[in-house]
Amino acid sequence: MRHVELEAVVPAEQVSTVFDAVMRWEKYPDLAPHVNSTTVHATLPEARCSSSWELHFRSGLLRWTEDDVFLPEEGEIRFEQSDGDFDSFTGTWALTQAGDDVAVRFDADFDFGIPSLEGILDPIAERVIKETVAWSLTGLFPGTRIAGGIELSEPAAVGA
Repeated sequence: MRHVELEAVVPAEQVSTVFDAVMRWEKYPDLAPHVNSTTVHATLPEARCSSSWELHFRSGLLRWTEDDVFLPEEGEIRFEQSDGDFDSFTGTWALTQAGDDVAVRFDADFDFGIPSLEGILDPIAERVIKETVAWSLTGLFPGTRIAGGIELSEPAAVGA
């Protein structure tokens, strides 16, 4: 099991505004170069929400479908893979008001279920997931500050 986390600060925004933007999965292919496609099957106000994702990964595509739980009143989005290339993939987006800014924390755990390849696949997948979240946040809110020293290069890194 590999853990991915990313923290960011979106300046001068409200949680509800950031939440509404973050949950628009259909925009992610235009925001993050690793995202090949997203398909939103159902979203709010539906009770059961889901989406499908394709990310550029190594020399191919990493695909999964996830069940999404949107909790706007709590500033939280939870997701869990229902089908796809991971053996398991779960996570949360947590948004909290921090004065005039919004603190964003993304946490995910994934496992490909291939112990012999985890040393090769896991670090690449972790980087692709982190960069996708960082690109998306900075694309939605250009003033976003990403913690942890993530350097986003120009979108030429699509095949990574």
